[in-house]
Amino acid sequence: MFFWEERPRTRGPKPALTLEQIAGAAVAVADAEGLAAVSMQRVAAELGFTKMSLYRYVPGKTELVAVMLEHAIGEPPPLTGEWRAAITFWAEALLDRYSAHRWALEATVGGRPIGPNELGWMESALAVLPAGIAGAERMDAVATVAGHVRMIAGQAGTAESELTATIGLVLREYADRFPALTAAVTEAAAHGGQDQAFGFGLGRILDGLELLVQSR
Repeated sequence: MFFWEERPRTRGPKPALTLEQIAGAAVAVADAEGLAAVSMQRVAAELGFTKMSLYRYVPGKTELVAVMLEHAIGEPPPLTGEWRAAITFWAEALLDRYSAHRWALEATVGGRPIGPNELGWMESALAVLPAGIAGAERMDAVATVAGHVRMIAGQAGTAESELTATIGLVLREYADRFPALTAAVTEAAAHGGQDQAFGFGLGRILDGLELLVQSR
């Protein structure tokens, strides 16, 4: 049994806390102030307990963050139907989770414990990929889609139209140095299409996977 699973009661007094309570308090701190604000002491104080009491449930901050991710990311949505539509729905749902908990991007980098909910997201995406994508390619395909989701989530709060406006201020003085960029910005301003990077990028990834399947 892993640390993110509730221990079944045998004998003795009822536990004063649950992992869900601990995770919920920690997530609330991270949502409001960022991951750096989360500590065993801070979470214990939010719950009205001592720091040492939390060590009965999680060994340390690394494990606390893992429990937080399990709580915040949750289980993946059920996927049905054609694989492209299913992966698109999966990616949209994952983007929603990351957008709701911006600290989760930082928390999912590098070596760390991975819980069953996070593995469940991988499992659900792998399960709907077509048979023409095999072996390590399946993991790479899911990683590529997830990486696109993470990139877009990391840019949340900065609309493409705002970035274009900022670039436009520079191009007024230096358009001759950046002719391709000037042409793209001018065309976008004339015909629209901004703020569609998520759907455009995801569509091109899925187009590539579909071509791979068809070639086989």
